[in-house]
Amino acid sequence: MSQPQQLIAGANAPLPTDNISIRILSQNAIDCAAYRLTTDGKVRGDGDMIFYGQTRSDDASVSFRGHDSDGFFDIDLSAQPANIEKIALAFSSAQTLAQVGDVDIQVLQGSQVLMTCQLTATGRNEKAIILAECYRRQGSWKFRFIAQGFEGGLKPLSEHFGVEIADEAPAQSQPQSINTQKPINTQKAASASQTNTPPPIAAGNTSAPSINLSKITLTKNQSSINLTKRDDFGKISVNLDWNQRPNTDKSAPKKGILGDLFKQHKAGGIDLDVGAMIHLKNGEKTLIQALGNRFGSLTSAPYVCLRADDRTGQVSGGEWLDINGQQWSQIEEVFIFAFIYEGAPNWAQTDGVVTIHVLEQPPIETRLTEGTGNLPMCAIARLVNQNGSINVERINEYFKGHQEMDKAFNWGFSWKRGSK
Repeated sequence: MSQPQQLIAGANAPLPTDNISIRILSQNAIDCAAYRLTTDGKVRGDGDMIFYGQTRSDDASVSFRGHDSDGFFDIDLSAQPANIEKIALAFSSAQTLAQVGDVDIQVLQGSQVLMTCQLTATGRNEKAIILAECYRRQGSWKFRFIAQGFEGGLKPLSEHFGVEIADEAPAQSQPQSINTQKPINTQKAASASQTNTPPPIAAGNTSAPSINLSKITLTKNQSSINLTKRDDFGKISVNLDWNQRPNTDKSAPKKGILGDLFKQHKAGGIDLDVGAMIHLKNGEKTLIQALGNRFGSLTSAPYVCLRADDRTGQVSGGEWLDINGQQWSQIEEVFIFAFIYEGAPNWAQTDGVVTIHVLEQPPIETRLTEGTGNLPMCAIARLVNQNGSINVERINEYFKGHQEMDKAFNWGFSWKRGSK
């Protein structure tokens, strides 16, 4: 196998004519975006922007997956519309590039790395960068490494490419703190919902621009959010993702990421598993997790389903849990947890993040940042039915195992050791 071609800023190289992946690796979290552009350098519409809030183009020929420090854009070049001349790849951050650290790019065809690029962070104060572009040239596709700084964040960058960005929703005035030691009794809470429920997120206006860059992050200070009642929430998707590269010593001199890319799984990685305990309105309680092959069902009770379990640690995009929002009226609570199935319990190294995707709402995320000692089980969050609305509550507490977590939240399951 030939060595990958290394590009410097301004250099270009030919691309295959079918499916490629572009991998963007960073030392800290960044928000990546791709823009499909016509000859005037603008998108045709909202469907030509691909980012964390809209992970596929309108025709699904460009998609985003992965972690916010290890993301992939999958591109079917042969399926691009005739009037798309280039696909620009960019990122933004709340930090300057010098604070984020070096950013590395790989262009892959399948598992083969075709070319690599490194964006050096030293002395650069921009918070947004146009990294690279795929562009048409005489009937073929080529890749160019750009590394051009851009003033402003994701919003002005997107508007530069012609995307109409919706105004952000007003900030929540009274974020609600929660008691994470007891499960909510929604029967008793109903009469107190006016005081116990944080302000609802209003439904989107369909006449307004559809691209919304908002991202809700649940923290200690803002630990819950309420999604307004509706007849059909659609499919609610919960993603657990983590940094699948080895932890690097950030105090050591920065020498880039590319040198270790082909060694990252040899030392044995950490396998994180996501699961849920579900309480239905009829009183039934069910456990969903890969351990014991309890994958659940979307079309029948408990209306929660775990997607295929990744045991290799090499599939980007993490693990997914889906909830049938059409049946939300049948559900009392969905309690989401994660545990380290293989590898030393080290939550800091995993850099885990859980993102909840609900139709017509900004992504809701919480980071698994507070794990200490060697506790492998994390109670992440719960979705509680409060008079038909969804109250999303951050927990972020750590336990020795399932049984200890169950006892802390009074679920009442009987536990025994299992295996995949």
